Amino acid sequence: MTELHGARVTLRPAIGTDVEALVAIRSTPGVRARWRGDDLQTDVRADVSSTDHHLLVIVDGGRIVGGIQWYREEDPDYRHAGIDVFVDPAVHGQGIGTDAVRTLARHLIADHGHHRLVIDPAADNPAAIRCYEKVGFRPVGVMRCYERGLDGTFHDGLLMDLMAEDLVD
Repeated sequence: MTELHGARVTLRPAIGTDVEALVAIRSTPGVRARWRGDDLQTDVRADVSSTDHHLLVIVDGGRIVGGIQWYREEDPDYRHAGIDVFVDPAVHGQGIGTDAVRTLARHLIADHGHHRLVIDPAADNPAAIRCYEKVGFRPVGVMRCYERGLDGTFHDGLLMDLMAEDLVD
């Protein structure tokens, strides 16, 4: 995959030289609360080189402002793709996350033939949930005690999905 172009953002595969910028964004308190890890440098390097999922950088105005990754389930009886995204809090509220999610969703549907996509924000993250709803994702249900937070306790997640015909383009 080369680059994907949205209305505002460009998505491109992450490479080794992107690690520092991605670590800086993942280190901000707003992102770190949702995307934890013990060693962000190691975690991001592993994400860049992973063959289990695909990490793309979100570029706006020539600057890396986040990351978006996707994975696929290839079992023909359960085939779908999943998305995860983080955006620098300095650019929150500008539609960058929505444009990135929409751009990747369009690619996964049109170019990879996925009929269903999933995303799983924290249930207490209304900004992320609204972002995904703008793209066409719908709540499926709450996953209780789904993920561990920085405080060590488990928090609920919201499973959301999008059928190809529901993509808001």
